[in-house]
Amino acid sequence: MKKKKNPVRLWAGLLLLLFLFPAGAAPAEETLPAPRMEYAFSGKVKRTYESPSLIYTVETFHREKVLCYLTKIWMKDPARQIRKATASWKKNIMLPVHMAQKIPEAALVINGSGYVSPTYPWIPEDYPGTGKDYYYTPLGSLTVTDGEVFRNLEGIPYSGLTLEADGLHMYTGEDNEKVLAAQPSQTWSFYVECPMIRDGAVLTPEDWPFAAKPARRTVIARTDANNYLILTVTNEGGPGLTLHQVNAFFLENFTPEWVYDLDGGPSSALLCRKPGGKKMVTLMGGSAKDADIMAFVELPEEAP
Repeated sequence: MKKKKNPVRLWAGLLLLLFLFPAGAAPAEETLPAPRMEYAFSGKVKRTYESPSLIYTVETFHREKVLCYLTKIWMKDPARQIRKATASWKKNIMLPVHMAQKIPEAALVINGSGYVSPTYPWIPEDYPGTGKDYYYTPLGSLTVTDGEVFRNLEGIPYSGLTLEADGLHMYTGEDNEKVLAAQPSQTWSFYVECPMIRDGAVLTPEDWPFAAKPARRTVIARTDANNYLILTVTNEGGPGLTLHQVNAFFLENFTPEWVYDLDGGPSSALLCRKPGGKKMVTLMGGSAKDADIMAFVELPEEAP
């Protein structure tokens, strides 16, 4: 004989299901990347690159009669698409194109950190040890490469860039342990004074001789979590631009979260390849050796 279902239990079960799974409940939304940013300023398009995860254009224009390149970059997931390659720690420096060979999937490459060498032996006064302790290594009190800490000068604040879970960040004299707490996978650093702009405020010291001298430059800016700008200043048409002139350019034409001056002068480099191509083409510089580079790649395919 069949046992009758208890209507009270049946209704209680239905009410429980409705409570746990409300009608019309939508699944949790995936966090979408910011769209590619459109800027009012544009130059003459020199190179384009477009894929589902990486889009960039390289444009040329003149500022104070000097030829400049402006690279506008959008990435779907910057934390996984910005990469670093380095020369041998405390052993040598390398040409950017040779370091780029360590990242064969690189679609765009620029020079990275400033460095100390017998040719450029200056180090900050608060660094411990002697100049030779820092030969063939980047400037900066903190150096992280692929998650490994190569340098951590305790008590000396960090100024530079870090690659974290949501992309690049700029630090302006922050305690190293606080920087490391953000779990950066990479760092790039130059002089302490190289943070240029944050939230519309100019940080470049007015009386800094390095900033006032016209020169080739590589300057990077973040406009949001997925969009970045790279200004590459040549010495064609003039000796280059001062950092004060570069600051004016960014403030006049963009609203960056921050702007930072990477190693420049003879070390400036701008290299790229065409979609589907294998050869890296040098658009500017790249003839001097550096300590490291910053590369931009397509998002690796997700494992099945």
